[in-house]
Amino acid sequence: MKFKFIHAADLHIDSPLRGLDSYEDAPVDQIRGATRKALANLVDLALREDVDLVLFVGDLFDRELGEFSGALFFRKQLVRLVEAGIQVFIVKGNHDAEGQITKRVPNVDGVHVFSSRVAEVIDIPKLGVAVHGKSFPERKVPEDLVPSYPEPVAGRFNIGMLHTSLNGRTGHDSYAPTDETTLVAKGYDYFALGHVHVREVVREANPRIVFPGNLQGRKVTEIGSKGCELVTVEGGTITSSEHIPLDVVRWHDITLDIAGANNASSLADRFRDACGGLVAGAMDRLHAIRVTVKGESDLALIEARDPGSVAAAIQAASQDFSGAGLWIESVHLDLRSPIDRREAAQRQDAVGEVVKLIDELAQDEESLRSWSLANMDKLPPLPSDLADLDPAKLTSAQLRAYLADAEATVLSKLSSAVV
Repeated sequence: MKFKFIHAADLHIDSPLRGLDSYEDAPVDQIRGATRKALANLVDLALREDVDLVLFVGDLFDRELGEFSGALFFRKQLVRLVEAGIQVFIVKGNHDAEGQITKRVPNVDGVHVFSSRVAEVIDIPKLGVAVHGKSFPERKVPEDLVPSYPEPVAGRFNIGMLHTSLNGRTGHDSYAPTDETTLVAKGYDYFALGHVHVREVVREANPRIVFPGNLQGRKVTEIGSKGCELVTVEGGTITSSEHIPLDVVRWHDITLDIAGANNASSLADRFRDACGGLVAGAMDRLHAIRVTVKGESDLALIEARDPGSVAAAIQAASQDFSGAGLWIESVHLDLRSPIDRREAAQRQDAVGEVVKLIDELAQDEESLRSWSLANMDKLPPLPSDLADLDPAKLTSAQLRAYLADAEATVLSKLSSAVV
């Protein structure tokens, strides 16, 4: 007996993407519609591959729905699946828990939403599969749900659907915590997990345990290929399991080391080299890229004399990728002036004073932070979408980068003394 299923999680349909309007030339509509388009891509894949089951493992939406249109769009995609004879199973996670969502749309026959009161099992004899699951009743579920799941059904390929942080994952709150040992002991064949937005194969087999990641990256911290798992089972054994990219917008965070690149042309060449591999084989989607330009180069002085030069060179280079959509989300600078710091620090002039001060501050994190905050305490409050740039929240690495940028600006004013 052979069947196929798709395992997806963390759709976050219509997740609010705050601050996009503040970006110049941002493809706002394309980015905001990406979660819906990625879901439509999943349904297209299911129909094309003639799958038997689709499993959605929580966080279909972000807490309370602002309007019905997102839920109606999701329902329309469910109807497409059911009309093709595909059975759909859903467990609700922390964002779309029973107690979180009040706006409702009519259910779809052929779609099973697992109870939040008790763990259930749905046996499908004609496919030789049993699907187990339990939805979150409320956003916070501090207990391990696995012990409450039914025992495996004999003679079936048993799938457990579980929204969980396991024993902790960076950047994700702890919900329904459990561990690999507990999952293995349950005796299932596949655990379809959700909640963690980075794809991770926790265990290859017996059972196979997978976080598929989210269906569509929503911001620059959710980088790389996003999509679902496509799994084929034959004779009770997994014969193939693969990640299928479904994202419409792919986020990237790249760092360019510009040591030795002393003009805009050299910088553009390095950007093009770095991006060539990113877009290869993925020309049909928008690539949103955050670029950090780092290193010691004459570009530090050029940027200091003419702010925006480096970002303009990056933007220009991005236009050379004909056929691929590139959007530069932002350009961050971590540049250092190309001077002999030991020699400069010995100078008995303004250059020497600047270099000595910067070196002293950079060597001690506490001094760096206290000096920086003291000199930035008169800044006006930042808008909410820039709250992560609050001086008090900046990391030591960020403070050093800003300090180096300030040094380059000052030294550019004294360029006749250092060139």
